[in-house]
Amino acid sequence: MKVHEYQAKEILSQAGVAVPAGGVAQTPEEAKQIAEGMDKLVVKAQVHAGGRGKAGGIKIVSNSNEAKQAAGAMLGTRLTTFQTGPEGVPVSAVLVEEALKVSRELYVGMVVDGAVEGVVLMASESGGVEIEEVAQATPEKILKVPIDPVLGLQPYQGRRIAYFLGIEPSQVREVTAMMASLYGVFLENDCSLAEINPLVVTAEGAVLAADAKINVDDDALFRHPELLELHDPEQEDSLEATAAKHGISYVKLDGDVGCMVNGAGLAMATMDVTTFAGTSPANFLDVGGGADEEKVAKALSIILSDPSVSRVLVNIFGGILRCDVVARGVIMAAEADPASMRPMVVRMLGTNAEEGRQILETSDLEVTLVGDLRQAAESLQAMA
Repeated sequence: MKVHEYQAKEILSQAGVAVPAGGVAQTPEEAKQIAEGMDKLVVKAQVHAGGRGKAGGIKIVSNSNEAKQAAGAMLGTRLTTFQTGPEGVPVSAVLVEEALKVSRELYVGMVVDGAVEGVVLMASESGGVEIEEVAQATPEKILKVPIDPVLGLQPYQGRRIAYFLGIEPSQVREVTAMMASLYGVFLENDCSLAEINPLVVTAEGAVLAADAKINVDDDALFRHPELLELHDPEQEDSLEATAAKHGISYVKLDGDVGCMVNGAGLAMATMDVTTFAGTSPANFLDVGGGADEEKVAKALSIILSDPSVSRVLVNIFGGILRCDVVARGVIMAAEADPASMRPMVVRMLGTNAEEGRQILETSDLEVTLVGDLRQAAESLQAMA
C-alpha cells in the first residue's frame, strides 16, 4: 500500500526526521491559511505517482494568495504523469510547504532486496531524480549497504553513508541519526520501501526530507489498522481495487491478452508465453489456489472489464483448485454477461482436467483447448 507524501512525512517527523514546515490542504482557502506568514512556498499535488513537477503538479509561489490560486488550479483535476497513463489520477489534496534554499540534493532509501534476503540501505549524491535513472546511467553513484536483520543498522553504517554523501563533519552525527530513524520507520511499519528523495542540505546547513515515499507491505496491513486509515482508493486503478476486495491478485498492464492463472509463478510464465507469441499481456492475475466458482467468475469478469482485452489465455494447473471448478466459473461469468466474452485459449492440467475441458467443449463459448504452452502461443498468434 502506498501513502501520500504528506502522510509519509508525518510518519518520518514522528520518528525524528526533520521535514519542511507546512501542511496539507483540501481546499484553496485551506492552502491560503497554511501559507500565511511564509515568504516563499511550494504547492505540491498529492498523488501516488512520480513526475509531478514536469506535469505541473508542483508550483513555487511567493505568497498566500498565489498559494490559494495554485491549489485551486490543482484540486479537483486529474494529474497525468509518465507513471499514471493517459487517464491520470485525481488530485484531492495539496501539500503547502516552505520553499527551501537548497545547497545539495541527495538520495537515501531502504528496500527489501530478495538477492540479499533482507533490507538494503541505498544512498546517492544524485538526489531529486528517479533512483532507477541513476542506477541505469551511473550505477557507481549509488552505495548499497545490506542491513543484518539481527544486528540492525549499525552506527558505523550510518557514518559510512554520510561520508559517501559528502556530508560535512559537523552534520555526520545528524545524518547518522536520520538513517537510524528511517530504518526504525521501515521496520515498525512493515515497509517494502521507504525513501527520502531528495534529502536536502540547505544553504543554512540544515538537513531535511524535502520529499518522501513509503510503501507498506500489503500482507502486513492486518497488524497496522492505523496505516489502513491512510489508504486512498481513488489513487488506485479501479479494476485493481475491485480485485483486491475479492482477494484476487491483479495488476493491469498495457497489452490486449487477458491472463487468468492460478499461482504467481505460473502467471509470470504465462505472461512470457503471450510475449513469445508476439502479443502482450493485458494483466497479471493469480486467482489463487483455493478459489471457488464465484471467485473464478469474478476474476474473469475483471479481466473482461478492461476494454483493451481482445482475447483471453486461461492457464490452470489443477491441484486444490480443480479444473472443473474453473470451467464452471468461466461458464458462470459468461451467463452473467455474455456480451463481454472474448475468444479464449485454455490450457488445463491436473485435477479433473478432462472434466473441465469437457465442460468448456460442450459450451457455446469460443474456446480453443490446448495441451501445452507452445500450442497456446500458436493459438494466440492465429487470433491476432
